[in-house]
Amino acid sequence: MTGFSVSLIVSNLSNVASYLSPIFETIPSKVVPAQIEKVVSLVSRTGRDLQRYDNAGYRQVVGCVPYRYKKRQCNGTETKEIELLLISAQKGKGMLFPKGGWEIDESMEEAALRETIEEAGVTGELEERLGKWQYKSKRQSVIHEGYMFALLVDQEYERWPEAETRQRRWVGLDEAREVCQNWWMREALEVFVNLKCKAEEVEIEANDV
Repeated sequence: MTGFSVSLIVSNLSNVASYLSPIFETIPSKVVPAQIEKVVSLVSRTGRDLQRYDNAGYRQVVGCVPYRYKKRQCNGTETKEIELLLISAQKGKGMLFPKGGWEIDESMEEAALRETIEEAGVTGELEERLGKWQYKSKRQSVIHEGYMFALLVDQEYERWPEAETRQRRWVGLDEAREVCQNWWMREALEVFVNLKCKAEEVEIEANDV
């Protein structure tokens, strides 16, 4: 099949999708199969044609520290513990938080959510921005500028775009500190921990009033 034929097929499929999109919007969600509803989120973006770079030429990436609260019973009292979601590195050993390129056609927040769905298969409520870090890529002599957000997970997909190339694991804070391979992500984790500890202190003080 020639390159022209492939391009023509892709173009026609795109036109069909554009035509059907407003039709699906008028159909109640219960009627549309879940596979169709989630088809966009189950496809990873590829290539770097839309990649953002800052004025110094640093590649801009964005990601999340996904977390949830796990309830435990301790001496008849219910407590909440934070669990964090780590994913395996695509190349090499170690675990890390989901992150990827921030592209010019999306906001920083949109990029953070998209990368987290693509790499870790979860989504939820995007919270505080944890900071900005500069680091050098291990595979290339390129400086990256990384931004991280806290993400309170409320949905975990069984299938996601990078499910075949990555593993994911919920861990406690101590294990996350130990196994996260990137120094700047460990720093983002400490910022996250400090923010959550302060939030809990404020909640306790409010309850004591």
